[in-house]
Amino acid sequence: MPATARTEPGGKQDPHLSTPSVVLIGESGVGKTNLLSRFTRNEFSHDSRTTIGVEFSTRTVLLGTAAVKAQIWDTAGLERYRAITSAYYRGAVGALLVFDLTKHQTYAVVERWLKELYDHAEATIVVMLVGNKSDLSQAREVPTEEARMFAENNGLLFLETSALDSTNVELAFETVLKEIFAKVSKQNQNSPRSNAIALGSAQAGQEPGPGQKRACCINL
Repeated sequence: MPATARTEPGGKQDPHLSTPSVVLIGESGVGKTNLLSRFTRNEFSHDSRTTIGVEFSTRTVLLGTAAVKAQIWDTAGLERYRAITSAYYRGAVGALLVFDLTKHQTYAVVERWLKELYDHAEATIVVMLVGNKSDLSQAREVPTEEARMFAENNGLLFLETSALDSTNVELAFETVLKEIFAKVSKQNQNSPRSNAIALGSAQAGQEPGPGQKRACCINL
């Protein structure tokens, strides 16, 4: 099933902006879609529908003096869509692995999600473990330190968020994007013959198909 485009309201794509591709992965119902809508449109829905296949939205953010048009892919968490969604990992340079802080079973399978991501994505992908629904403190089933320790042991970034009240949503996405561009800058410094590096993304105005390599260059 093709991806559904959900571009920021009134936004026009600037071909001079880099478009890093970041995927949201994790079990169904953990709040990936609301994290996406909160970050890109500052919206939250109590009746958010289950994602079918893959959807994406964009938002332009400033990282220092650089304008970056981030392309965020919301992937379905249901098993029957796994073959479709995993194809989109290949072009991603960042990932938010999301679990529900109030449902331990969604945390118990993050290692499986991580393995699947690494099986398909580039080895240099930036990954953040995200414990969502931090506003539901009375229903918490996953201790902060347990998740933090898992993240540290696996070389992941870590934050707890709430798409409902916006806690750490901006910080989560911006931290991943900053880490991506820190890697880009470091690689460019180590490659004096070229001042550009390919980033996984769709070309402006185009939707990549599953399995298609997505690349765009940024000059730093």
